[in-house]
Amino acid sequence: MSEGIIKAAEDFWNIRGDFKIGGILNIGTQCSLVRLHNDRFVLLDAYALSGEIKAAVDEATDNGALLDAIINLHPFHTVHVEAAHAMYPQAKLFGTRRHVEKFPNLPWQSMLVESAEFAAAYAEDFSFTVPGGVDFISSNENLHFSSVLAYHKASRTIHVDDTLMYLPLPGLIGKLRSPKLSFHPTLFLTLEARSGAAAEFRAWAQQLATSWAEAENLCAAHSATIVQSNDLSRQILDALGRVEKFLRKHEKKFG
Repeated sequence: MSEGIIKAAEDFWNIRGDFKIGGILNIGTQCSLVRLHNDRFVLLDAYALSGEIKAAVDEATDNGALLDAIINLHPFHTVHVEAAHAMYPQAKLFGTRRHVEKFPNLPWQSMLVESAEFAAAYAEDFSFTVPGGVDFISSNENLHFSSVLAYHKASRTIHVDDTLMYLPLPGLIGKLRSPKLSFHPTLFLTLEARSGAAAEFRAWAQQLATSWAEAENLCAAHSATIVQSNDLSRQILDALGRVEKFLRKHEKKFG
């Protein structure tokens, strides 16, 4: 995985970034530059831009003057938060409760991105959703399943961190088998140990496939980008089907 910009759709640019575990294994990360209906821009998630990528974002946003906000969607994606704010200090800074708690000295907006109030503020351009039945901010900081998923209506593009993954297979296997959209494997550790949690997650995933049925593009952190697909809704339901056995087992145990 290497740095670069993918034009997922008109008015939506997905920036693929580097993120190395132990300084060696590059699992990648992402942010996205999105043009709003008023010709201003937002960044979905934070990344320390540099080189040609930084130059391209600066050119599009008039050196940041047209950048309305930096919207941090994943509670545990925090490495680049301070750097992104330093690059564009005039942009409004939004984050989850964990972002605000981790960086209390940054000038956060009062609305948390997981709130209905925030979703309403950007409703003309986006829909937002938080997975049901799972820990949003897990007490185990190694479990990163949940985030705020964003859907840009005009470009029909979903921006998602960790919750959904799209992993092309390597080598000959990748040529013979199409990659599958799947839920992040930490689902099995973050589904809440209580009655109704499995049903809530199932209902949320089904609603996601229905409400965002017109989606054609999906940008996923640590994996890959799907562009111009006509079956994303079906792929989400297929991913749900592959975890159904686990959900039923959970229901049997907790109700």
